[in-house]
Amino acid sequence: MDILASLAAEERWLYPAFLAIYAAIYCVGHLVFRRWEWRRRLDGASCLISLFHGTPRRAGRRGRRPRTAPAARGFAAPNLHLHDHVLDYSVAYFTMDLLHYLAFLPGDILFIAHHLATLFVFVTCRYFVRHGAFALLVLLVLAEVTSLLQNAWTLAGIWRDQSPAAARVYGALSPPFYALYTIVRGVAGPLFLLKMSVFYLSGQAVDVIPWWVRISWIVVVGTAIAVSNVWIWNLWKELFSERKQAMAKKDT
Repeated sequence: MDILASLAAEERWLYPAFLAIYAAIYCVGHLVFRRWEWRRRLDGASCLISLFHGTPRRAGRRGRRPRTAPAARGFAAPNLHLHDHVLDYSVAYFTMDLLHYLAFLPGDILFIAHHLATLFVFVTCRYFVRHGAFALLVLLVLAEVTSLLQNAWTLAGIWRDQSPAAARVYGALSPPFYALYTIVRGVAGPLFLLKMSVFYLSGQAVDVIPWWVRISWIVVVGTAIAVSNVWIWNLWKELFSERKQAMAKKDT
């Protein structure tokens, strides 16, 4: 039996165990990066738990999945045990990273707001309405498709001012990362959100998911996608500006 099948059969509440695992990984990150300057060490530890959040999710998506009825894949379908465990896994990650920001980087309001909003969506789905997990998990998988590349890009960016090798890695990773991020957050994400919004606004889930929950999910996810697209657009502009300046220097 593979991991997903085992999780699907598990009925225990796994959030405390997941949170303990992320806390341990975070502490290991501080040990691994202990020679780094303090701010870089914080970023490195955060990237490490992000890698452990995103990479297993993509691996599980590609691997063999336990069979589920088609009805469990709808926007208003009841959550399965597997859905609940995956939600708890993600809630544990966002809880740990939120504690990281609140404790050490309270000025990063955008990240704190993002994590609070994401936790609101996942917690209401997992513990309040107990329906609609499939739709949210599809969006989560789309969000995590770029995780490995983004964290490698981020770590290289931390050191690019002090390490020529890191600067080369950062420069090499930037175009493919930006392209993948643009496709996922600029095309696939909005299209799926549109489909989800049409369903929820039609009132088809009125018996199982209250209006205020559905509307809040649409607003939170839509805002997150919009902010992500503004962020990647600014990165594209910065990349093209740097390339233009480099070409101008070569011509002089």
